[in-house]
Amino acid sequence: VQLVESGGGLVQPGGSLRLSCAASGFSLEYYGIAWFRQAPGKEREGVSCISSSAGITYYADSVKGRFTISRDSARNTVYLQMDNLKSEDTAVYYCHRVGRVSDPWGQGTQVTVSS
Repeated sequence: VQLVESGGGLVQPGGSLRLSCAASGFSLEYYGIAWFRQAPGKEREGVSCISSSAGITYYADSVKGRFTISRDSARNTVYLQMDNLKSEDTAVYYCHRVGRVSDPWGQGTQVTVSS
C-alpha cells in the first residue's frame, strides 16, 4: 500500500495548484481518501476528504469554496484543486486512507504561498 503526493510548489497569493495522490497496491475507489496538511510548528490538520463509491466530499471551513477534491478511478488518483490560495495555506500536504491508522504516511508535497 502506497500513496504518493505530488503537485506542490511556490505560488503567489490568489494562485492555484492541483495536488495529486497516486495509489499503488490497492484501488482508491474502494476507500475514503483524505488530504491533510501540516504547517511549520503546527499540528497536522484535515483539509478535505472524499468517500468511497458515493464520492461524498468534506471540506474544512478554512478551505471551503476554494478547494475541490475529486477522484479519477481510471488513473487510481485523487486530486485536490486549490484555488485562491492564501499565505496560510502554506504547508506540507499529505493524503491518507480514511480510518487506516496503520498505513504509513508519505513524504507529502510542499505548498508555499508567497509573493
